[in-house]
Amino acid sequence: MTGKCGVCTAMLLLMAAFTVTAPSRAQNFPVKPVRLVAPYPPGSSADVMGRLYAPKLGEICGQQFIVDNRPGATGNIAGDLVAHAAPDGYTLLLLNTGLVSSQPLYKDLTFDVGRDFQAIANLGTAPQMLVVNAASPFKTVQELIAFAKANPGKLAYASTGNGATTHLTMVLFNLQTGTSMLHVPYKGSSITVPELIGGRVDLLFGSVTSLLPHVRSGRMRALGVSSAQRSTLVPDVPTIIESGLPRFEAYTWTTLAGPAGTPRNAVRVLNAAVAKSVQSPEFAAALANQSTEPMLMTPEQTAQFIRDEIVKWRKVVLAAGVKSE
Repeated sequence: MTGKCGVCTAMLLLMAAFTVTAPSRAQNFPVKPVRLVAPYPPGSSADVMGRLYAPKLGEICGQQFIVDNRPGATGNIAGDLVAHAAPDGYTLLLLNTGLVSSQPLYKDLTFDVGRDFQAIANLGTAPQMLVVNAASPFKTVQELIAFAKANPGKLAYASTGNGATTHLTMVLFNLQTGTSMLHVPYKGSSITVPELIGGRVDLLFGSVTSLLPHVRSGRMRALGVSSAQRSTLVPDVPTIIESGLPRFEAYTWTTLAGPAGTPRNAVRVLNAAVAKSVQSPEFAAALANQSTEPMLMTPEQTAQFIRDEIVKWRKVVLAAGVKSE
């Protein structure tokens, strides 16, 4: 009898010790390096954002933050990895526009963006810029629209692939203007830019920072930016809203997300670290150099933002009948 009581007492003491130490371990998050999984190759918008934030988050949290590029399947390889990772806060996804907008294109995904991730923080948003070849006759968005309406299918636009943000932003443009243009998908901006400069396509959407050197060199002409306000990097370029499309907004954005069930304390610590990062003038300037605006949100606001973007891009995909490659 005494032996059994001794065993019971030992088990109770062990359980009591666990209830004391387990929360304390969670509260000390992070206690080891944190992995930021980027769904696209080095140089992509999500990768750039991850590499901007990683050292700052590491400095604030006292642990190393490491960017791990897992490109492929329009971001779905990275999405699958993080969705099925241990929900402990140490494997996070640089969840961005492309991964959300491509969701309706794939019927056999092993994860759902709206269900299988815990939103943590919005890292920033950036507009896209609509550009044409320098020899193009179009000087304004209105001139481009007028020609496209009068000549359906005559203009060709480049994108970085079916379902990519650069593709769906142009689909949104076509839907709102009632135009029809030929889509020419490529495997990355390293190909689309030379194709436009060489005159083999007529126009494209791309990031302000990647296209700006070509605009400044005179090899491209910028017609408009996709944000509600003008970009500080190209203040002379009007918004597409100013050009007569009052509902046109499209951003490249990046959020931080973990697997569903990520501990609340880890979410709180990470959200606070993102907020503290953007308070640094040097860090804010680094974001501005990427034409990116910080967008401070609570985890709940970030989750709602992602849900809204899912709805928006799903409508675009279904309305245009976009198919995956």
